[in-house]
Amino acid sequence: MLDTVLDAAAAVCLVLGALMSLAAAIGLVRFPDLLTRMHAGTKPQVFGLLLMLTAVALENRDPVMIPLIILGWVFQLLTVPVSAHMVGRSTYRTKHLNRATLTQDDLQEALNRAGEPDGGGQAAAGAALTDAALTDPPGADGQHADGQQTDGSGRTR
Repeated sequence: MLDTVLDAAAAVCLVLGALMSLAAAIGLVRFPDLLTRMHAGTKPQVFGLLLMLTAVALENRDPVMIPLIILGWVFQLLTVPVSAHMVGRSTYRTKHLNRATLTQDDLQEALNRAGEPDGGGQAAAGAALTDAALTDPPGADGQHADGQQTDGSGRTR
């Protein structure tokens, strides 16, 4: 009787985990900008993985697997939010976002307090380097006047 209940619970967890992963995939395809896609790719994916790992643990019934499954889930909980935060922050700072979809903009207030009113000091520096590489053609030896080498396509390396 217990085996039947555990098999049924594993099946439910597996189906729900697959549906959560499917919801994440649909969100990645359907949402309009990077920040909303990032949300769709992180939240349901971690919960779907938890459900699938729970299904594996219920179906396997081997106590040795429990620490491995917990370790896999903990690493997901630690790495997914950090990577999503880094992608979101770089998206914001390079201005590759749709400000109309933001409901609250706490980062702009922090950047204003830090003395970066445009919020894109790094992006402006990158644009200046690109402009300099385009206006300063490399010499015959493949180097710009400032010593940067090119890869033959006109871009600096």
